[in-house]
Amino acid sequence: MKLNSDQVKRTMTQMEAEVLPDNHPAVAQLCGLFGDHTFFVDRSGLKVLEPAQTSDMDGETGEVVSLADWSDPTLTSLRPHEPEPTGVLVMLTPSKH
Repeated sequence: MKLNSDQVKRTMTQMEAEVLPDNHPAVAQLCGLFGDHTFFVDRSGLKVLEPAQTSDMDGETGEVVSLADWSDPTLTSLRPHEPEPTGVLVMLTPSKH
């Protein structure tokens, strides 16, 4: 899922990761592999958010999905794998309460 700037800011307050800006050299290749997403990197690898259906939360929610793990200790090379939902949910829009 592609996030707008408000959703990116909100996500960054809820997870420890860096967002890859759209002009980052790797984004075009990542979009070719995984589709049009906002990409995040953290200590374990490459992540995106996918829409999450939750009955107990108001507002739009995304689930963090892992797409690739770091393959080296210097965190410079990624090893893609099948998308793995992490179970981590991020509130993308405020609740309507």
